[in-house]
Amino acid sequence: MTPAALADLIRTQAGSLHETGGRFITALAGPPGAGKSTLAAALVAELGAGARVVPMDGFHYDNAVLDARGWRSRKGAPHTFDAHGFAHLVARLRAGGEVAIPVFDRAADLARAGADLVTDADRFLVIEGNYLLLDAEPWAACRAAYDLTVFIDVPVPELERRLIRRWLDHGMSDADARAWALSNDIPNARLVAAQSVAADVVISQG
Repeated sequence: MTPAALADLIRTQAGSLHETGGRFITALAGPPGAGKSTLAAALVAELGAGARVVPMDGFHYDNAVLDARGWRSRKGAPHTFDAHGFAHLVARLRAGGEVAIPVFDRAADLARAGADLVTDADRFLVIEGNYLLLDAEPWAACRAAYDLTVFIDVPVPELERRLIRRWLDHGMSDADARAWALSNDIPNARLVAAQSVAADVVISQG
């Protein structure tokens, strides 16, 4: 499904959204390297004014916390996120009103609290992240807030290629990029594939 087709589906399902003043929340999930951020940006562009992305990545624990708990080598796994904080944010977004959201700064490798705002003008929210459909709490508790769920399915060999390329582009050596992708990202990808509930829409790539 193209971003334009997905935007049309959202508009159809949203119905009289602008008359009622409510929000339509789309959850866009998939493994690391699936292209969630790219699709989310394209979808928001298709939806136009009143649409915006809300990334789950703003809930990464800080590296200092990960180091203290011995989790740094698993950064990006479910337990390395403030999942309860994310669930609270989803509930606030569902309730309406202005909401401050954290944003992950990839260059600095840290989350910035209150780095952006969702306002009353934002009616189409596209929440994107790896674990939105994970069949475990507190991720599962968020599903009632989603009006539409979308999952990007990508074969593991293609994910490996993309993820190694990602870390090479971040300045890692070939050996380090391959080691990180295979020891951390791919296990996370397999977990997402195996333990996520079925989505309303599945987009297959690769």
